[in-house]
Amino acid sequence: MSTNMLHHLPVEAYTSQEWFDHEQAEIFSKTWRYAGFVEDLTAPGEYLTVQAGLNNIFIIVSADGSLKAFHNSCRHRGTQLLRAEGITDKLITCPYHDWTYNLNGELCTVPDEAREFDTIDKSCLHLKPASVGVWRKMLFVHPDPEAPSLNDWFADITPHLGPHDFTTLVEYPEAATSYEIQANWKIVVENYIDVYHLAHLHSGTLSMYDHAKAEYQFIGPHFSFVEPLADYYAKDIDSNTPTPLILPKEQLAAYVPMLFPGIGLAESESSWATFIITPLGPDKTRVENRVRLKNASAWEFTKQEWKSAAFWNKHISPKYKGDKNTDPIASADFTSEDIYACEQQQKALKSPYYQVGPAAKGESPILEHQKIVLQYLGRPIPENLSKRTTKKPPSSHLRCFSPSSRKRNNPKRRSLSRHNTPA
Repeated sequence: MSTNMLHHLPVEAYTSQEWFDHEQAEIFSKTWRYAGFVEDLTAPGEYLTVQAGLNNIFIIVSADGSLKAFHNSCRHRGTQLLRAEGITDKLITCPYHDWTYNLNGELCTVPDEAREFDTIDKSCLHLKPASVGVWRKMLFVHPDPEAPSLNDWFADITPHLGPHDFTTLVEYPEAATSYEIQANWKIVVENYIDVYHLAHLHSGTLSMYDHAKAEYQFIGPHFSFVEPLADYYAKDIDSNTPTPLILPKEQLAAYVPMLFPGIGLAESESSWATFIITPLGPDKTRVENRVRLKNASAWEFTKQEWKSAAFWNKHISPKYKGDKNTDPIASADFTSEDIYACEQQQKALKSPYYQVGPAAKGESPILEHQKIVLQYLGRPIPENLSKRTTKKPPSSHLRCFSPSSRKRNNPKRRSLSRHNTPA
C-alpha cells in the first residue's frame, strides 16, 4: 500500500504522535527558541519560562544583573520550579521537597539533609544550565548549554529583514493575542509562507499589497518575504494608513519573514509584530502575537483613524456573504480566514480520499520548508515527488465529478493582522 503524501511529507507527518515527538526532539529541542524581549527582564529575580521542544527552560536575572538560563527542573525529582513569568526573591524553591537554589542555579539547602541523606554533595546538584542569547533586542533560549552562536544562526537572514528599528516603537498591549489553531504547526507555517493564497483567500482583506510583485526566498532554513504596497493604497498613504507610519516612504512595504522554526516577524508600514508558533500536539498549535506601533500620542492615533476610516470601509470586505459572527469567511478579518483554512486542511487529512493537488509556483516555499523539516529529522528527501507535484496526475488518479455524482474591525485593529500579525 503506497504512502499518501502531501508533496514531500507523508500525511502522517501532520497527524501522528510519533512524527510530532520526533520533531520536538530533533527540531525544537535543537534550535534557538524565541522567549521574549530584553525589557521583559530587568531586575534581579525577574524570570520567564519558555518551552523549547522537550525542555522547559527559564531565564532569570541574576544578582549581578546578567541573564542566565536553566532547565526548569529540580535536580531531586524533576518537579518544575518556576511557572509562567514573574519575580522571585533571592532563592528558587522547589514546591515538592523545598530544595532551594540561588539565582545562579546553585543548590543551597536540602531540608532535613543530615537525617534524610547519609551523604549528599550539593555541588553536583546545581540546576542544569541552558543557553540564553539576545538578537535584535529579543531573548532566545537553547536547551544546549554549549549551543552554537545565536548571531550566526540568524546571520544570513538578517540583511533580508525589514529596515524597522522596533526599539523606537512602543508595545501595544491591547493588540497582544494568544490563540489555538486546531492544525499541525507545519500547516500554520505553510499558510504563513504560501504566497499563492494571498490574492485569493484574502482578496477582500489584503488587497492593499501588491502580491504579484512579492519577492521571497529561503536563506538557509529561514524564509524571507517582502511585497510592495498596492498603488491605490500607496498613492495617498498619509491618509490611508490605519495607524501612523513607522518607515520612510521609500521603504514602505510588508516584510513578513518566517524564521526557523516557527518564528514569524510581521514588519509593515505601520506596525511591527512577532508571530510565535508553538506546537501543542499533532493537530494543535498555539500562536502568540505581540505588537508595536509608533511612539505617538493617543490624539495622533485618533486623527489617523478618522482620516483612514473611509478608505478601509471601502476596501475591506468579506470573501463570502454570511454571518460575520459565526462564519470566518464572512468575517472580513484575514486572520480568521487563515485559521479557517488551516483547520479545514487538517480535517481533510483524515479522509481516506485525501489526495494533494499540484503545487503552484507561489506555494514553492511550502515544498522548501518540507525539505528543511526532513533534513532536521535525518530523513531522505523524495526527489521524485517534486516532479509529481507540478505535473497533472494520470487520469486514473485524478477524477472530476459533476455536481450531481471580522466582524469588520476598526482600522487600528485591522492594521494588527498578517502583514501586521499573520495567522
